[in-house]
Amino acid sequence: MKKDKALEELFLEHKPHFDDQAAFMSELTRRLDNVEYIRRHEEAAMRRYKIAMVAAFVVGIISGAITTALVLSTPIDVPLFTLDVKSRLLVWICQHSRLIFATATALLMSVGLISIVSNIQDIMSMRVSMARSTKKSVG
Repeated sequence: MKKDKALEELFLEHKPHFDDQAAFMSELTRRLDNVEYIRRHEEAAMRRYKIAMVAAFVVGIISGAITTALVLSTPIDVPLFTLDVKSRLLVWICQHSRLIFATATALLMSVGLISIVSNIQDIMSMRVSMARSTKKSVG
């Protein structure tokens, strides 16, 4: 609290003098141009990020549909792959390969969906912080 009060008093005591109006205006214009450049750069980055998110979503939907169609198109009693082994673990994996593959695909799609939702939330928070910083620089 004391530091805030001290800073407030320091700013109240400071009375800047602008001797050269043209130099002040050129400096102000340069700084405003820099702020505008940064704002445009952030907006372009947000657009690229959104496009990448939509592309990832579409690719995920298409690959999920293809994988699901592939799993569902094969007969249920035929395993997805076979191995000529005697090990009980590998035989069990071969016999239940369809279930294992479907479970792994569901888990992978869930992780992808969670990451997409997380990225969308990051985009929204970046948009809010960018709007706040723009309001502060203008106001």
